[in-house]
Amino acid sequence: MGSEFDLNKRHCYDLSMSRRTRKPSQPRPERENPSTATSRPSLKQLMDSEGGAKVIQGKKCRNSLRSHFEEEEKQLRMVMEQGREGVEGLKMSGMELVKVGLIVEEAKDFERILKDVIVRTGGGGPKEVWLELTARRVLRPTHPHGLHQLIYYSVYSDWDVSTKGPPLYWFPSLYQSQHTNLGRLMETHGKKLLGSSYRDPISSFSLFQKFSVEHPEVYWSFVLKELAVVFHEFPRCILDTTDKSKHGGTWFPGSVLNIAECCLLPLSYPRKQDNGLAIVWRDEGCDDAPVNCMTLKEFREQVMLVANALDATFSKGDAIAIDMPMTVSAVIIYLAIVLAGFVVVSIADSFAAKEIAARLRVSKAKGIFTQDFIVRGGQKYPLYSRVVEAAPYKAIVLPANGKDVAIQLREQDLSWKDFLSSVSHLPSPNYYSPVYQPIESMTNILFSSGTTGDPKAIPWTQVSPIRSTADGWAQLDVQVGDVYCWPTNLGWVMGPSLIYSCFLTGATLALYHGSPLGRGFGKFIQDAGVTILGTVPSLVKNWKNTKCMDGLDWTKIKSFASTGEASNVDDDLWLSSRAYYKPIIECCGGTELGSCYIQGSMLQPQAFGAFSTASMTTGFVILDENGVPYPDDQACVGEVGLFPIYMGATDGLLNADHEEVYFKGMPMYRGMRLRRHGDIIKRSIGGYFVVQGRADDTMNLGGIKTSSIEIERVCDQADESILETAAISTAPLNGGPELLVIFVVLKKGFNSEPNELKIKFSKAIQRNLNPLFKVAFVKIVPEFPRTASNKLLRRVLRDQIKHEFSVRSRI
Repeated sequence: MGSEFDLNKRHCYDLSMSRRTRKPSQPRPERENPSTATSRPSLKQLMDSEGGAKVIQGKKCRNSLRSHFEEEEKQLRMVMEQGREGVEGLKMSGMELVKVGLIVEEAKDFERILKDVIVRTGGGGPKEVWLELTARRVLRPTHPHGLHQLIYYSVYSDWDVSTKGPPLYWFPSLYQSQHTNLGRLMETHGKKLLGSSYRDPISSFSLFQKFSVEHPEVYWSFVLKELAVVFHEFPRCILDTTDKSKHGGTWFPGSVLNIAECCLLPLSYPRKQDNGLAIVWRDEGCDDAPVNCMTLKEFREQVMLVANALDATFSKGDAIAIDMPMTVSAVIIYLAIVLAGFVVVSIADSFAAKEIAARLRVSKAKGIFTQDFIVRGGQKYPLYSRVVEAAPYKAIVLPANGKDVAIQLREQDLSWKDFLSSVSHLPSPNYYSPVYQPIESMTNILFSSGTTGDPKAIPWTQVSPIRSTADGWAQLDVQVGDVYCWPTNLGWVMGPSLIYSCFLTGATLALYHGSPLGRGFGKFIQDAGVTILGTVPSLVKNWKNTKCMDGLDWTKIKSFASTGEASNVDDDLWLSSRAYYKPIIECCGGTELGSCYIQGSMLQPQAFGAFSTASMTTGFVILDENGVPYPDDQACVGEVGLFPIYMGATDGLLNADHEEVYFKGMPMYRGMRLRRHGDIIKRSIGGYFVVQGRADDTMNLGGIKTSSIEIERVCDQADESILETAAISTAPLNGGPELLVIFVVLKKGFNSEPNELKIKFSKAIQRNLNPLFKVAFVKIVPEFPRTASNKLLRRVLRDQIKHEFSVRSRI
């Protein structure tokens, strides 16, 4: 007889051989860094001229976004001041090293090592010096961050971004490259595919990426063999482009499978064994307890138990929502829904009742899995009550703690315990025969905000997980034996992506049941032996500023990943240094793509906060204001136009015109209608990319995309004095997560204060849209700039606020 897997029971395994919602802190502008933009002064200019930031003594400036950062500003200025002489600045005195946190004896030893580095590099340039420093592990995670800042900014202080591109901090070795997933593939097939042009995975990476764009069928035929994708019926071919109504083609036509079954099966290649670790996790507040573990066999049995219970509760093909933190139970439920032939509706646990209701309505969900409460930092926050307010659909309610829900349920709802007991009479409740479906069958409905009305309902087919996993396999180098953690939620694209990226590659999924903001999360990363850690920049900023991770050992990490927001250089310097300067692979894509279109790569040198390549098989151009593509080798800024042949991208939306959203009005290029994505990106000298913002009015707040119109609709009703509002987002001057700014026109005869409106707007937005959103700045103006047709010119408002922030930063 099957039984519920007890998450409170300790299943202890030896992790020593393993190779491996949040509430973002308010972004705080910091000192400008010379490596972030070509238009900004170099570090040397900042130090030698009046362009450097000045700290106002005495009182704080009213409405200043920087006033509470004066102390950090002073420290960073001191660090940069000491680094003013470039590479020669490494000939610093022991006293200078003491100033940034070393004790006298350490400073003497460090001074001697620095002199040796300069000698060994023979007076080489900044890249050579930094490479020698990191290769010898001169800078350790235990060193104060001030020392890391001093050395990095000293080495690159005279670096000219406009002529050399962004400064590089990580360089792959030939040995490392040959042992990555993609490197092994290139070593095996490179000479056959590229001929005499092929040299090695590093030198030939760009050439191989271009080959994959021109010959996607060849690339995917290789990669499919590397992933745990098992077809019930094999495809007729890799790609069929005969149906001209599908811009992206038809992928793997005729194939039948169950992608959830692929996650659960033991395989010889990639190696997935029944007694291997599938999931490791820990509950918040249990920091000193052993890490919990679940084998692949135990995991499969729990998924199949839930699949049987789903059959007893719902009708085949029903859409079933999940609105709860990303726990072990949530992952089990997710895969069980797919295994049993139902459709997952992904809803983030941070949403207000109104947003939950909209997603349930659009998806036509028949039921929802949720929790009674969300527990964070010992505090309980209601979740079930929000679901009840949202809709009358059947809810299956899991307890946040213990085995019994701590709340009275409605008559139509079921507790988790009662839900599972519905199949206790079956002879084998832990066995289930998967529902096999054509590869184009929908398995998951995710959402992305549009500019008006309901959020876009984006269907994921069984192709989407394959594409998402392949990105992780190629760019993040997710391998058998890795332990992969990324604090996220099933309501966002990273939730499903993380699940498939682990179980289709043979990696172990690591989950922390609690807030990732504090030390408890960091200790879990240490104790679980995490080898790949995904982040969002807001989290990294919080970890650095609170120093909550000091003293923890993250040196098992082989790579970091970052997505959702623009990264801050100094925050990334801190993060990378926690693991002896391992690379941070930046990722940027979309739910509708099922993947990233630009990323970093383990086969290329990396720069903080920058993307180094298009993802494999992805082609795109950067368009000027007239829709004309810039040459591929030209530094430029413009809107992205994706090549339409894109495995994993949507060819339909559930509640919007797909053609109009993604293709209408886009230019032709080499006989192809380009696909709209909406990002404005900058290509630097050297071919690195930085995302500059959105071409439309969509904003990215804390990694969550929302529309200006949604924000304005709420703010317009927040106070009787308001005539109209305009919402824009802008990044801090030195990079980092976008800040939400509200422009306000007051009604005649009313007089309101910006700070009062800021509080009212934040409360209204958090109550009606998302509790994670927060207004950073309010500006009252007499009228808004508009076109002759009365269209609001957000670009002008954005430029105004950037200018104002720039002026404030110089005061």
